[in-house]
Amino acid sequence: MIRRTLLAALASLGLAGAAEAQTLRIGLREDPDILDPTLARTFVGRIVFASLCDKLFDINERLEIVPQLATGYAWEDPKTLRITLREGVRFHDGEAMDAEAVRYSLNRHLTMQGSFRRSEIGTMEAVEVVDARTIRIRLKAPSSPFLSQLTDRAGMIVSPKAAEAAGRNFGNAPVCAGPYRLVERVAQDRIVVERFPDYWDAGRVHIPRITYLPIPDNTVRLANLQSGALEVVQTIEPDDIKTVQRNSRLRVVAYDELGYQSIAINIGNGPRANTAFARDPRIRAAFELAIDRQAISQVVYEGVYAPTAQPIPPASPFHVPGFAPEGRDVARARALLREAGVTGPVPVEMTVPNNPDLRQVGEVIQAMVQEAGFALKLNAMEFASSLQAANRGDFETYLVAWSGRVDPDGNTWTFIHSQGGQNDGKYANPEVDRLLDEARVETDAAARRALYARIFELSLRQDRSRIYLWHRKNIVAHTARLSGFVPIADGLIRPQGLRLN
Repeated sequence: MIRRTLLAALASLGLAGAAEAQTLRIGLREDPDILDPTLARTFVGRIVFASLCDKLFDINERLEIVPQLATGYAWEDPKTLRITLREGVRFHDGEAMDAEAVRYSLNRHLTMQGSFRRSEIGTMEAVEVVDARTIRIRLKAPSSPFLSQLTDRAGMIVSPKAAEAAGRNFGNAPVCAGPYRLVERVAQDRIVVERFPDYWDAGRVHIPRITYLPIPDNTVRLANLQSGALEVVQTIEPDDIKTVQRNSRLRVVAYDELGYQSIAINIGNGPRANTAFARDPRIRAAFELAIDRQAISQVVYEGVYAPTAQPIPPASPFHVPGFAPEGRDVARARALLREAGVTGPVPVEMTVPNNPDLRQVGEVIQAMVQEAGFALKLNAMEFASSLQAANRGDFETYLVAWSGRVDPDGNTWTFIHSQGGQNDGKYANPEVDRLLDEARVETDAAARRALYARIFELSLRQDRSRIYLWHRKNIVAHTARLSGFVPIADGLIRPQGLRLN
């Protein structure tokens, strides 16, 4: 406790010294990865992108798709989408944001080596420039989720001139059409952005400068908010809500998230998938049956997070009500291990992002699965580094969250499909692929929900490709001097409309 208090005091002193008048200082849970919307993966990176890179479309608090860089759209037929663009939009380098820039950006997302957007918009066949303010997107097949993908990084438009000049280094100095432009980034320390005077919606941008500060320790992050060294913290833990509520100088907003916490499993990604755990779904089933989701939520998160067995949250019309977590059953878990021919403790390693609450989650799971016959080793890593390790297959299991998307395809296809850009474990089942592809073109809500029910039975119950643990909440705390914050279920902190009084 003394060490944490000292860390908080030192962090507060350093942040206060760096602060400037009318700078909004936002504490992030981790340091973002690369600031290139084509190559980025982290949720905290999306928070920074909200200031740097506008998208063709956004979502509002009712989860409706609304225009941003676009002014509207129309489906000319089930495979042809026509989008009209705003006039007078400029990139941070002064170049015009026009239809050619949109064509360039979408093709970059689709074709760039290492793109994590490819699997999101992979159904796109061609982008045509109709005129300077109009594009036409032709799809290979009808796609129910396609428009929703343009509300996130796949819909972010970059300056072609800057992207061509920078190449793979574009993420070091991204040039987009957002309300702020990048001033500096110091890894593991700060990201500073300043208001872009030629922003198309400048009348809604009131704060001159934002500094994003990665502070992985929850206690230190909250202490900096309490001391006035931060104006906003991206998230606090559920057991800190009452602490914030008792402070008249602070406010807290807790609301449902679109995403989930899960355990990814390396089934076929390189040498580290050469384990009994990876080869035999009975062993993975035993591991899952040894976990008590509700108990973990209660111990670590005050029972605030709702246990789940699927990636689609209950508020979604595509949630499958009948697909619920199995109760903890240590006896059945042991029986499955015997059936699999396991005679001693099964060694498994779990990569855990180096945050206090997630390390505690890992420790609770470690104790639970030990009772069933597993020897779980925890490997704590800095979050962006853990994502890179997972992508190259350097993991066995990985405690990882996803912030969620409005359309269920955004929570499923990229993680479960064999061609999914974020299928780090390289799980593959041709029937699951077929069903996921079918769900992308199905327009009837009930029929899509039935498809996801079948997908979950195969990929999660039969194959045990991933373990979903709970749906989280966004819990944002901020100074009472801040007004204009609009809670939206994707958890982003949008700078438009924010004021410091």
